[in-house]
Amino acid sequence: MVKKGLNKRQRKERRFRFFGCAAIIISLSFLSLLLISIVFNGYTAFQQTVVRLDVFLDTDVIDKDDLASANYSKLIHNSLLSVFSDVTKQTDKRKLYGLVSISAAYILQDFVAKNRDEIGTTIQIWVPADADVDMLMKGHIDLDKPESQRRIDDRQLAWVDQLVRQGQIKKVFNKTFFTAGDSREPELAGIRGAVCGSFYSLIVTLALSFPIGVAAAVYLEEFAVKNRWTQIIEVNINNLAAVPSIVFGLLGLAVFLNLFGLPRSAPVVSGLVLALMTLPNIIISGRCSLRAVPPSIREASLGIGASKVQMVVHHVLPQALPGMLSGTIIAMARALGETAPLLMIGMVAFIANIPAGFTDPSTVLPVQIFLWAGSPERAFLEKSSAAIMVLLFFLMVMNGTAVILSKIFQKRQ
Repeated sequence: MVKKGLNKRQRKERRFRFFGCAAIIISLSFLSLLLISIVFNGYTAFQQTVVRLDVFLDTDVIDKDDLASANYSKLIHNSLLSVFSDVTKQTDKRKLYGLVSISAAYILQDFVAKNRDEIGTTIQIWVPADADVDMLMKGHIDLDKPESQRRIDDRQLAWVDQLVRQGQIKKVFNKTFFTAGDSREPELAGIRGAVCGSFYSLIVTLALSFPIGVAAAVYLEEFAVKNRWTQIIEVNINNLAAVPSIVFGLLGLAVFLNLFGLPRSAPVVSGLVLALMTLPNIIISGRCSLRAVPPSIREASLGIGASKVQMVVHHVLPQALPGMLSGTIIAMARALGETAPLLMIGMVAFIANIPAGFTDPSTVLPVQIFLWAGSPERAFLEKSSAAIMVLLFFLMVMNGTAVILSKIFQKRQ
């Protein structure tokens, strides 16, 4: 009878282990599928197609005394026509000029400004290709589709093939993706503005939420009298931690923008909103860390004559600090990935400039991904996937930092 019951319990344990392992495998499979999809769609954004042009810096077009008035687009067009001399129709010329990005003229202008001695000679310069040519070179355009259903026609395909045969087109590392702000042109769009906006927002969030959250946790756990009022406060803190993030965005819109008149789409406002959102989580994690400190440490400190403040500051708080830091970093990682509350305070606006301070108009990385993902162009889909990869990298770094700091403080103790 005992053996029969033992076998039954062992079978139940094996089934429990099987279901647990199956759940883990299924979860990892879905996560792997998601990551593979993101990487597959976005890894090509770290490369950019460039075209080599032999440009004659005509002295009739460029005046050495007034470089800004020169028609650099004309020089770019003349260079393309010199390669494809059979293009004579105006419609075909417009298609030919569309092979290179509109930034080619500005790149040429910068080159001439730094190399005035080259005026009157023929130079070789690499300029970004148009987004459609870039997608073609990366294999994202289905050439089996009819010409009317493609963004690039057969004539342009022939021109690109000729450039490939002549070695005038290649793929290079896409520095623009990391050094430029947003743009209406996919080949010119980058994440630097969004990364700077996220950085400034997190600085404001951390500067406000960490000291206030730690102070509130210490007071509630170590000094506050346990009565009805403190119970009401604890319940409200727990409820605020579960409030949808968009509610904090509405609060920021009503208070910080409409009441106090702070600038829209500014990192200081987004930092304030995110600080309100992360504060309950930091308080809860801080209180849990304080509760984990053994009572014997408090008793020993008070037993040798330390005051309650000295006991908390010199003995309890250092012991609880690893858990507090871990909870704070995890809360910051959540704030980094938030989108909904920031949409309510104007962070969804198109911002092309790189923010230089806490009050400059800016966007953040999750909102930038949201904007690019809504674009119908394939090039922006590629960039949104690459931006997700960058965001996931930052999140993993922050979570890894939380683990490392926790281990470092535990070793010191």
